[in-house]
Amino acid sequence: MNPRRKKRLTLAVALIVGVAGAASLLLYALNSNLNLFYTPNEIINGKNDTGIKPEIGQRIRIGGMVTMGSMVRDPDSLHVEFAVHDSTGTQVIVTYDDLLPDLFREGQGIVAQGVLTDSGKLEATEVLAKHDENYMPPEVAEAMGKQHKKLEYQEGVEKTAQY
Repeated sequence: MNPRRKKRLTLAVALIVGVAGAASLLLYALNSNLNLFYTPNEIINGKNDTGIKPEIGQRIRIGGMVTMGSMVRDPDSLHVEFAVHDSTGTQVIVTYDDLLPDLFREGQGIVAQGVLTDSGKLEATEVLAKHDENYMPPEVAEAMGKQHKKLEYQEGVEKTAQY
């Protein structure tokens, strides 16, 4: 093989190795920053269509309703623990160490983002509460098996939307 061909071959191999390395680093970065949405039932039993469960240590988002009577606050810190359930009644415990949103309360829909620490426990880094009684995030509404209905008005009297 003459030196010119050898140089071209070396350059082509180096280019292929460089592109493959960059692609693998990109895929690794995207995979580690991916936040998938799950309901409590999907965390415990796996996704309906694939049966895939989230792994311990994976960053996920969970949506559902805060279970009535489940909230426990630590009086000496901001630590709070509460249960989130979906339409199947499956519950996942969420712990959070920061200020909760003003609209957060038991019986309300929430979305929490964090790390799964156990098969039924999420350590949240962010908790979002729905902003009024008529709104539910589309992911949560779909997961809860409920459909949005448009508000109906009759002679100046507002009817609340039924979910």
